[in-house]
This record gives sequence, C-alpha cells and structure tokens, in this order.
Amino acid sequence: MPPTHAIDAHVRLDEHPTHTRAVIATLTGAQAHVAHVALEAADWTVVGENILALVRIDAEEPYWAKDAATHLAAEGITVDIAPRLQEAMDEEWTWVNYPMPWCTRSEVREVSNEAQKIHDDIRHGHLLIHAHAHDGHTTVAVGTYLHGTGKSVYLHGENHLRQVADTFDSPAQALLAFEKIHGAQMRPGPAPLTDTERSAAEARKPLAPLTAEPEPPAPEPVPVYLADAGDHDALLDGFLDAHGEFEKWRTWSDETTHAIHESQTLRIERVHETQPRDIAWTIAAYETPVSERMWVLSATAATPAPVLEKLLNHLADGDGWDTAVNTPLDESAVTTTAQPLAEAGWQHNLNGHGIHWTSPDGQAGVQFDSLTAQHPQNPATWTIWSGPGPDRPTWAITASPHTPSSLLAGLSETLAHDIGHRRPRAAGDGRGTGFVTSPLAIPAVAVSPAASRSR
Repeated sequence: MPPTHAIDAHVRLDEHPTHTRAVIATLTGAQAHVAHVALEAADWTVVGENILALVRIDAEEPYWAKDAATHLAAEGITVDIAPRLQEAMDEEWTWVNYPMPWCTRSEVREVSNEAQKIHDDIRHGHLLIHAHAHDGHTTVAVGTYLHGTGKSVYLHGENHLRQVADTFDSPAQALLAFEKIHGAQMRPGPAPLTDTERSAAEARKPLAPLTAEPEPPAPEPVPVYLADAGDHDALLDGFLDAHGEFEKWRTWSDETTHAIHESQTLRIERVHETQPRDIAWTIAAYETPVSERMWVLSATAATPAPVLEKLLNHLADGDGWDTAVNTPLDESAVTTTAQPLAEAGWQHNLNGHGIHWTSPDGQAGVQFDSLTAQHPQNPATWTIWSGPGPDRPTWAITASPHTPSSLLAGLSETLAHDIGHRRPRAAGDGRGTGFVTSPLAIPAVAVSPAASRSR
C-alpha cells in the first residue's frame, strides 16, 4: 500500500567506500531526521553528518539494506539505491562449506540474523560475557543479559554461526555448568574479536571527510602496451553482459569471479584487488568438462584493458578452442603468432632457448621459449610483456605451449598496431619490479550459478 503522505527526506544507499558489503545511507531533506531515527532503530551506525552505515558480521548487508529501503519507502521517504548496490541486493550466493547444509537459504539467513543479534547485544553492553573457552572446534562462552529476561546463556560458535545453546536462571548456575565442561580452557571475559568482528568495527568508525581532488591531467595516446590498466572489473562486467554464453560464478568473499562457458570447456578466473604484477586473470581451456587442461594463459593486474578486451573478444568468437593436446608446437605456429610483429618492424633475435621480439621503442616484447614448449603444462612458454624487460615487466601475459596460435596472433596484432591512453604519472610514481607467474588451479566452485556480479 502506498504511503498516505510524503516526508521531505531522501535516502541514498550505496556501498561502503572501504569495506566489502557494508552499506552507507546518506540523508538529505528538511525531515532527514525521520529517516535517521528509523535507521538507527534498525541498528545502523552514525559514521558522519547525516551518514549512517549498516555493518554486519553475516555479510547480509545488501539484503537488510533492501529491507530498510522497503520500510522507508512505505513511510513516504524517498529512497535511491546505487546501481552496484542494487545488483548486490539482487544476487544469489551461499556460504562455502556451510555446516548446516540442510538449511534453506532463508533458514541460513535466520540463523545468521540470530547470531547478529547476539553480536549486537554484546557490542551494546546488553549481554555481559563472563567467560569464554575453546572447545577444540570453536569458541564457546557464557554470559548474562542485563536487560529484558535477565537470563544467563551458553553461547556456541563464532560470527554468523554463534547460537544460544543453553539457558540458565542465574549467572552462578551458568558459570558452574560452564566450568564443569571447560574448566581447563576457561578464560575470564569475552573472547578476542575475530577477523570479521574487527573488520566490522573498522567499518563503523567515522568516515574521513571528503576533500576535493585536483582535476587529473588528460590522458595521452600511446602504443597500447603502454596504456593504463583501466577498470578490469568493468571490462569483465561488460564482456559478460554482451556474451550470455558465459555464466558468472563468484566466491562469497568477493575476492574471485569465475566466468564459465556454457560448454564447460573454457574458464576465466578474475582475482580482484591484486597488486599490479600479481596474476589477476587466468584463462584455461579443456577438451571436455572433466579432462585435463589443454592450455592456460594468465595476465597480471597492470595489463592494459584494451589488450584484455581484444583477448576476451577473441575467446568469445570461439576460434581455436579445439587445439589438441598432442598437436606439436611447430615453426608454422610460431611464425603465425609473430607475423604481425614482423610486419610492424619489431626486431627479433635468438636468445638462449628461444626467440625474442622487441618493439621499435624497446618498451615491449614477446618471448618464445622453445625448451619449455616440450612440456605441455608449462605455463610460460610464451611471455608477452611491457616494461624494462621480461624479468622485470610492468605487466605481463604468459601462455602455455598449446595456446591457440590464432589467439596469440591476435594479441600480437593488438600490440603491433593498437593505440591506448595513459594519464601522465607524477614524478616518483614507479611501479616497482618483480613478476611471479603461477599455473592455474581451477578451484571447486562452491557458490550458486545464479550469482550475478563481482564487486
């Protein structure tokens, strides 16, 4: 039923700027105090002037923020939800290795919400913890409610799994029972905060005031291998929006996104929030969904977005997926890969075990290692790089022997002819040195295939 009257208050809901899944509400309007009171009553925390944060220990902030938005709108308060938060509200996910697999998703949320209430009662001083212990599996504790029932409780578990396992009529009764079971491990007071609880406490701290930043300098056109990395997350989102044959899976911690082709034979792994030279993308192809890997390609976090975009679009075309594991990597395949470089005037020479092509300005190169090509699972037979050298790159792409020559030739074409953009960097803004490659280990996917968006 629509509200009978409008309130001059506007609530803007968005993701917390520094903490995953936490939600920020920014209030405006002559009657913003009405929304302020409603959100505080729902245990939102004031973190700035007319700014409140919803922070939980069960990672369910988007769900409860959506619930709050519904209630505010029903009261006649205007609510605006940022697009990325709306996507988080709509997505489906589940806990990895949840200890109560018989629970439905709504039942899991109920268990988590009860754990949240216990956490909040302790945080607000409503539940006094007398002692804690570790029972060999998890943390247990005993405490007494100072308000309401006044009951004493025995708590079992941590974070979103903490539950009231037993109740007692008095603190003395509860302590005696607790000491009888956990006497040797018993310690006074509450247990140290878990990592999740510490992170939640940090998210509740007042937000630093925003300061105006100077307008960044306009980007300059450069060879694509010198371009800025750009927004890799936005690149992946756009690719998946345009190619419905790939289904997106994500881990509950938001650290990694998996894009799986409908054939189950091509898999893309995107690791978020990595350092510039760490592996951020890994692509692997399989002859069948359950066979050994045919080839693998990885890219570091600083790889220019235009290079990755061309790579992803080539994958979407499906060319070269049927590369056979036993097909030898011959001179023809190497020539096909390097032909765009040769046509663009890149210099090549033999060095040690392979061939090295270098851009005319010396700031990028492609290296083929013929020795490692004899080992099909070697992840770095091909190395594409930009920077001081292949051993100290600004960014790098590595590929195993059976990576399709058409795919690698497409990358060569991009490097040889495409233009990107780079913002001028301040003096001293170096990127360091060092580069580590690692083969792909496709993890078991433990989340719902309906999960829709990385964050």
